Amino acid sequence: MESVPLSGPYLGEREEELVLEVLRSGRLSLGPTIDRFEELVAERVGAPYAAAVSSGTTGLHLLCISAGIGPGDEVITSPYSFAASANCFMYEGGIPVFADIDRRTFNLDPAAVEAAITPRTKAIVAVDIYGYPCELDELRTIAERHGLALIEDSCEALGAGYRGAPLGSQGTSCVFAFYPNKQVTTGEGGMVTTHSEEEWHLIRSLRNQGRPEPGGWLEHVRLGFNYRLSDIAAALGIGQLERLDEILTLRGHAATRYGELLSGIGEIELPCADDEAHTRSWFVYVALLPDAATRERVIATFEREGIGYNRYLPSIHLQPYMRERFAFGEGLCPVAEDVSSRSLALPFFTGIEAASQQRVAEVLASAL
Repeated sequence: MESVPLSGPYLGEREEELVLEVLRSGRLSLGPTIDRFEELVAERVGAPYAAAVSSGTTGLHLLCISAGIGPGDEVITSPYSFAASANCFMYEGGIPVFADIDRRTFNLDPAAVEAAITPRTKAIVAVDIYGYPCELDELRTIAERHGLALIEDSCEALGAGYRGAPLGSQGTSCVFAFYPNKQVTTGEGGMVTTHSEEEWHLIRSLRNQGRPEPGGWLEHVRLGFNYRLSDIAAALGIGQLERLDEILTLRGHAATRYGELLSGIGEIELPCADDEAHTRSWFVYVALLPDAATRERVIATFEREGIGYNRYLPSIHLQPYMRERFAFGEGLCPVAEDVSSRSLALPFFTGIEAASQQRVAEVLASAL
């Protein structure tokens, strides 16, 4: 019996070559490789400015600082996401307000966002969940009407497109992430893209201990952070970006294969398809099972058979620290809570083999 992991990076000789070049150069941090990586990402996503950071979470945090979020400010975000989508503004004293999600896309429901706005609302953190673009036009209209900042959490969505253009080119400040399970990895790492030169300089200063842009090494003009990405990681990222089209194609083929393998199993719901406005960049493959009990039965079978899985994603507002701090409970976001109770991530990564997917589908069908 061969195990099937949940995820894995897609690395080759080119990445090794680029990393060795940096190691031999002696410029391991704040060197030219970082600049080149930023330029390549900016070019790829259609943004004029990009700043590399140590993670997607730190990139979101810096955009929250740029938006002026402070103690007591309410920020609306999705309950169906990784916890960083809310943590990023809580670091600055922001108060999370969760708006429910759309049942089909799992992204924020614009009507729910509008209903959640109060005089204390400062910003919206929209998430492109599982690489599927959010309703950017509607959310931007809401933000402009109420004078709110709009931050796009695109950590799972490098390579996705909205209305025929890449995420990152739409004018909204975005953050992409490069954890090993992402489309592109630098080990740890992230990238902030912006259309504001002023914001770009601020992000670059904040990530580098508050040093001025430009300025001296021992000069600090603001309270900053050590949120830098190393040149070693950037070299890895350059190698990955060179193969991004190949990566996206392979992941798309793997998603299509799952769709074919699982379409005959009537008890599960598969991810929504692209349409004229939304082009997904496949991050994970998440199916909905009939109910929570069925999911646990499938998980028990996967564990016996050596098949990777994860309960993607628990609702953020029901995490223990959220319940304790804000007294959130069940019923706040019923759509997200229902999806959270039934969603299951199947093994999915760039190099997954057809035979492995076949085995996953067979074990899933037998468990059901």
